Amino acid sequence: MRVGIRKLFWGVTESQHLVDIINQTDLVEHPDTEDKLGQPMINLALIRDWGTVDFFILPGFRERTFPGSEGRLFGGGIPIDTDQTRYESGAQEKHVDWAVRWEHSLGDWDIGLSHFSGTSREPRFLPGTDGAGRFVLIPYYEQINQTGLDLQITKEDVLWKLEMISRKDQEGRFTALTGGLEYTFVGVFETDADVGVLTEYLFDDRHDNATTPFENDIMLGMRLALNDVQSTELLAGTIFDIDSSASFYLIEASRRLGDNWKLSLEAYIYADMPRDDFAYSFRHEDFLQLELAWYF
Repeated sequence: MRVGIRKLFWGVTESQHLVDIINQTDLVEHPDTEDKLGQPMINLALIRDWGTVDFFILPGFRERTFPGSEGRLFGGGIPIDTDQTRYESGAQEKHVDWAVRWEHSLGDWDIGLSHFSGTSREPRFLPGTDGAGRFVLIPYYEQINQTGLDLQITKEDVLWKLEMISRKDQEGRFTALTGGLEYTFVGVFETDADVGVLTEYLFDDRHDNATTPFENDIMLGMRLALNDVQSTELLAGTIFDIDSSASFYLIEASRRLGDNWKLSLEAYIYADMPRDDFAYSFRHEDFLQLELAWYF
């Protein structure tokens, strides 16, 4: 039994994490949606030979954080007015959500099944005006029921990965999935380095009505791990829309310097965004971040 504020991660794919729904996304910390806010919870875990079942009671909802006009990524230039946040539930942020998850390993198969019922962590945006009469977007959090499956199969140097969800909200029910594989070349050129090649397909059956740009896309990537004392790592990839010319490129790299320093590089590039694409507002949001951190 655990009682407190926790961060949990569910999922296996690289390009997006459909089943990871417990914690709220913190877009102020980083625009890659990987940083999360802690979630108050009561969690009971039943650990058995046939798998682990986790029951969650989730009191207290935390709103998504958004960057301001000087933040990244502010795409589109339309402010998001969190002071006017709306909820479908009359209990608003005090609505008590719940979730249950079963996970188990069967030979080469790692399986997770989950269900969540409560306030969506992903808001819709309603048009509105603020006190000064300026046009703003107002976050609206509806009640949803989401069932998810995450699956990873390990076959020697190949990882097969799948995440799939079925969600019911005010607009009806939709299905989304991300699936693919990662093949690792171990000890390339007779060195200690490993090179992984990744490919994933991203699908959302809402198509043009999806609240995500990844409704019919392909991700291609490469992961390099030198396996050296400095823990040198590199991840590079691209996601491109099959229905348009829109493309997104990313590079993430890091290396330790001595005993106390770490150098990290991140680059995000948005290219060929057509006007009718969901991600068009981010066409000028390319950025490069170089970080030198000292640990003591």
